[in-house]
Amino acid sequence: MEGSTLYNPRTVEEVFRDFKGRRAGLIKALTTDVEEFYQQCDPEKENLCLYGFPSEQWEVNLPAEEVPPELPEPALGINFARDGMQDKDWLALVAVHSDAWLLAVAFYFGARFGFDKADRKRLFGMMNELPTIFEVVTGAAKKQVKDKPLISNYGSNKSKSNSKGVKETSFFLRGSESQGKYSKVLLAKDEEEGLDEEDEEEEHGDTLCGACGENYASDEFWICCDICERWFHGKCVKITPARAEHIKQYKCPSCSNKRVRP
Repeated sequence: MEGSTLYNPRTVEEVFRDFKGRRAGLIKALTTDVEEFYQQCDPEKENLCLYGFPSEQWEVNLPAEEVPPELPEPALGINFARDGMQDKDWLALVAVHSDAWLLAVAFYFGARFGFDKADRKRLFGMMNELPTIFEVVTGAAKKQVKDKPLISNYGSNKSKSNSKGVKETSFFLRGSESQGKYSKVLLAKDEEEGLDEEDEEEEHGDTLCGACGENYASDEFWICCDICERWFHGKCVKITPARAEHIKQYKCPSCSNKRVRP
């Protein structure tokens, strides 16, 4: 237990792991689970907070009753602003406050467990390598690579060797012929000469998952939304390569759940 006198002080890595889990839960609430999150933030209810947990889950709930609370509290009353502004602006506002809360929780642990200057600097550096929740929710993290092609040669399979010496091939399928863009990435084909690991890293490395905000990884299946053009890990949106082959036009959870507002 964290409150136990026998608890050993956390390391920078453990606090960072806690940060990543909470961050993933918050991003999930504001992207893939946005419709459910919207419904739970009823303005008719009392002050509500958005919590992220190390288990990568989220919860909308009342603030803690004890004063002071065990951990820093998220922004209070996020539900009151829900119907007073555009959906995207409201989500961006919640995202900004969620970023601030994550930093507060991480450095609370840092202070509690006696991190020195070097540890605090290293912790912040590790967190700063990830895009903020605000950047993920608003798409700001992808603006600098928006016009950068994900592969240089459409129509030809490219292969590389992974760390185990096994050849892998990434190739793209059109989601809609009329749109003229790629929607699905399939991995693992037979051997061919092509893109080496450095080239692939350079072309794909800045791509971020629209759900979890993590970077592209060459050994994972990705799919692109034909509506908002954001890329997602297949596991984050529960799409497998086999299922993707039968999808003519893919819509991510956010685009599928968009409401028609008067």
